[in-house]
Amino acid sequence: MVRQLTLTQMNRFDRITAILIQLQSRRIVKAQDLAERFEISLRTVYRDISSLLEAGVPIIGEAGVGYSIMEGYRLPPVMFTKEEARTFITAEKLMEKFTDFSTQSQYQSAMFKVKSVLRSSEKSMVENLENHIEVRQSAKPFHTENSNTLDILLKSIVERKLVRMNYNAISVDDLTDRSIEPVGIYHENQHWYTIAFCHLRDSYRNFRCDRILKIELTDQSFQHKHAPLKEFLSHTENSPNLRLVRILVDKKQAQYLGHQRYYWGFVSEINRGNQVEMTFLTAYLEGFAHWYMMLATSATILEPMSLKEIVKRLLVEISVKLADSKVETVSAAI
Repeated sequence: MVRQLTLTQMNRFDRITAILIQLQSRRIVKAQDLAERFEISLRTVYRDISSLLEAGVPIIGEAGVGYSIMEGYRLPPVMFTKEEARTFITAEKLMEKFTDFSTQSQYQSAMFKVKSVLRSSEKSMVENLENHIEVRQSAKPFHTENSNTLDILLKSIVERKLVRMNYNAISVDDLTDRSIEPVGIYHENQHWYTIAFCHLRDSYRNFRCDRILKIELTDQSFQHKHAPLKEFLSHTENSPNLRLVRILVDKKQAQYLGHQRYYWGFVSEINRGNQVEMTFLTAYLEGFAHWYMMLATSATILEPMSLKEIVKRLLVEISVKLADSKVETVSAAI
């Protein structure tokens, strides 16, 4: 409620300044997004944008797309509030403990730039607050203090370049050399994980970053197109025990699956003639099996075998219920 009141009571000058900051922070901003953030009408958004144009800000607007600022245009740094300055210190403490050495260094460099534009009173407050926040952790998120694991994984995702790494799997004694295509990274239960397509296993795997002993970015481009993991992770956020599932679905049936496939951890798909090979990562095979039953007549399970066994069991249970239902119907008729 505090946030709503603040946005509602914001005067026009502050609102226009905030709109300008948002335009500078993103490549394209939609009018509807601005209206929702500042709780104003679209007409007011258009009026505020016109005011910025009249002030000489080179805003480019395209119908149906949104607004953007002409490349190369920059304003001097904006002053931060005390509340915003406090959050920087909290974030900095977290970055020190939960990211790799390379990312920490880059964030520290960015923080020096942020602190350089603070007013004297904010600088004193920040320096004092640094001594009153401490983040404690019970596990090391990376193999060594000089690790650059996160930085390499993020570069790989952005540049779509393969990563080569030396990995120590929990269930295997020997180290293995892997070439992977990272799909995304996430932090859970004191550890960082990356979900990636592993060329050694020819399928998707979940890797724990502290078990990556050595990592480097290659010049080889990705061979697969990967879906974003946001929807998938939102439904598996309480479990790192992800299971790989691959199924073949007739193309006519596949086109009707739509957004529901993301609920079950959809990662990617590959055309296989008249069929589509779909890959999922899920922590709930039983639930996936029930969903699979809806398209079983036009789909085939490739892996895992345990999913096939679950489906077989469900078919037996259904057959028994149908048989019992038939007996009851005959008895009632007699």
